[in-house]
Amino acid sequence: MKACCKDNVSGRVCSLQAHLLLPLLLILPLNLSAQGGVSNEGPEFSVATNLVVLQVTVRDRAGEFVPGLREDNFHVYEDGRPQTVSLFQQEDIPVSVGLVVDNSSSMGSKRADVIAAAQAFARSSNPQDEMFIVNFNERVTLGLPSKKLFSASPKELETALNSVPAYGMTALYDAIGEGLDHLRSATTGKKVLIVISDGGDNASHLKLPQVLLSAERSNVIIYTIGIFDEHDGDQNPAVLHKLAHATGGEAFFPTASSEIVPICERIAADIRHQYTVGYVPTNGKLDNTYRTIRVVVTRPQGGKVSVRTRAGYIASPGSSSTRSPDGAS
Repeated sequence: MKACCKDNVSGRVCSLQAHLLLPLLLILPLNLSAQGGVSNEGPEFSVATNLVVLQVTVRDRAGEFVPGLREDNFHVYEDGRPQTVSLFQQEDIPVSVGLVVDNSSSMGSKRADVIAAAQAFARSSNPQDEMFIVNFNERVTLGLPSKKLFSASPKELETALNSVPAYGMTALYDAIGEGLDHLRSATTGKKVLIVISDGGDNASHLKLPQVLLSAERSNVIIYTIGIFDEHDGDQNPAVLHKLAHATGGEAFFPTASSEIVPICERIAADIRHQYTVGYVPTNGKLDNTYRTIRVVVTRPQGGKVSVRTRAGYIASPGSSSTRSPDGAS
């Protein structure tokens, strides 16, 4: 593991990195209680400095991942103000992944493509990953058995994917909300939702602004795969774009069934090739305001790159981002 912690952040951060996986976005009080260690309930914290941690994807003009970058190649801006990078690493770590699968009647003709997409991602994942399935039409259900939160078994995941036939209306926002809630039980530090849908919603109790707010408060990356047909009146690609952009994920819109498996393989590779970059905000107030984030990367040998991370975060002590590194609140 390549990691770096500067003097303006407590040395305890480095020791935490060695034993715990840092989440995508973490507003973390750094002074541990005098008892030290990490209990099953998570460590106790006192009021101290806040650390914002981002997962950053860097690709070159050909769309390939850019390896070998160093800390000084990354320049972070919060609300347009430069920040000092105080945490840096690149490592393939286990991931907790929720597959949110649309089983509404509008997806009936695309059912085989939806299942193929989910199975392709499961096959491309690391054996140490933990996964779960959220099936939805007008109802939202978890595909795994009730006492099993996550699974790494392809057979169990396939059974979970096929547990609901395609019928009924569409509660997409409720399903994403369920996925975000479920990831609070994850044991890894990196959390992802893969949403496979046409983006339409006509049955949720939650509204899109509520879901976006929950996503912005979370440490979850959302990738979306929009599967449409020309007769689909419920499709809403803009929703899928918004969810991905807000959380540092990516939205994909295959035009043919043959593109679906490569897209899922690309998402799996994307998750495994990200840089972790952390900084202590110059604005240390936890005042429930939204802070925009921009990351600029300069390559030693020059050449343009594309950089993707989440668009920002909400500086709130009561959000799900304010938690210990093992995911405990």
